[in-house]
Amino acid sequence: MRSKLYILLTFLLGLSLVQQSIAQEAERPDYGVLYTAWIKAGDPIATVRVRLTRHPEWVRWMKFNADPERYTDFKGTGDFEVTDEGVLWDPPKKDAYLQFRVNLESRRSSGRFDGVVTDDWAMFRADDLIPPVRIDMQDGTQSKAKLQLHLPEGWSMATPFPRYSSGRLRIDNPDRLFDRPTGWIVAGKIGTRSDTIGDTRVTIAAPIGQNMRRMDMLAFLRWTLPSLQELFPQFPERLLVVGAGDPMWRGALSAPGSLYVHTDRPLLSENATSTLLHEIVHVAMGAQSVPGADWIVEGLAEYYSIETLHRSGTISDKRYAKAHADLATWGETSGPLDSDRSSGAITARAVGVLRAIDAEIRASSGGKKSLDDVARELTNEGKPITNKRFRELATAAAGGELKSMPAFTRS
Repeated sequence: MRSKLYILLTFLLGLSLVQQSIAQEAERPDYGVLYTAWIKAGDPIATVRVRLTRHPEWVRWMKFNADPERYTDFKGTGDFEVTDEGVLWDPPKKDAYLQFRVNLESRRSSGRFDGVVTDDWAMFRADDLIPPVRIDMQDGTQSKAKLQLHLPEGWSMATPFPRYSSGRLRIDNPDRLFDRPTGWIVAGKIGTRSDTIGDTRVTIAAPIGQNMRRMDMLAFLRWTLPSLQELFPQFPERLLVVGAGDPMWRGALSAPGSLYVHTDRPLLSENATSTLLHEIVHVAMGAQSVPGADWIVEGLAEYYSIETLHRSGTISDKRYAKAHADLATWGETSGPLDSDRSSGAITARAVGVLRAIDAEIRASSGGKKSLDDVARELTNEGKPITNKRFRELATAAAGGELKSMPAFTRS
């Protein structure tokens, strides 16, 4: 009896400490940050200002990892030093702001763009507005950030951020004490279609005249997204899909709460894979990897894009089997699985390895566990994925060592 009482008291004490920790986090005092950007039609150079609107004295310094070829003309209050490695800013205790110019035009090695400003529209990542930043702030505080975009007359915008009645955008990353805008933005003469699917508000947005199949995408996601939401219960509350045709890059790229896809990419390819769903898996997981483990991140995205199509009934059992057979054939031509970057044949091979691991976990656990449990845990941990951690979680799900697990010297 005493033993049971002791266990109960220990549980209640632990629960109380967790609740107290959550309450303290919620009550953490905040200082204000306002990001303001001025964008002009046809001009890729935007003006950006970072202002500490409330309690600037709580911020000791901010170091922006700003590429000098992209970020120029710094000015502001307080002391700042511009070097080849970035900008170190010591804000003053009053009227603290730092202003600079940034080139939003971004060209990939193929020569096509993943950031562009035309006379009629602009498409870029919010990450490019504000470079990555390190910050030294008063202990026990956190930021409360907003973004304001000044656009040409007649332009509208679509972003992954909630909007205040003032028109400013709320920038909030619960996993970080300092908030910086990330994710895709499209602005200009655009068309949008939105719908609520499960608990997610989905918006499809693109410049007018770019042949973006907005309603087709919404219909496709109404059919398939519930399977992904079931797999990843913490699926984002907001999902923005932006797209455009040439001169944008003929591929797809994910970002927090959003993704870009070229308008020529089909919703469902002839080989029964889906670029759109592949990128949405990336959005759902928000996963990164250490060198040598990218096969896990890219493999999971491709594996679950096919699983989603199959589980939702979008493709038949026969088509599902053929998709895996085609990937297996392609994977036979791959380089090392633990290459620094996984694409093409390497990702195809990774899908086969993951499928074998899933089958072995299901068999070893009597159907009680699967690769789904491993993917969820990796997502919940929110840490860069390593081969070692993936192996640990898969082994735990199977209840023993896995014959299908690759052996790598890199963790």
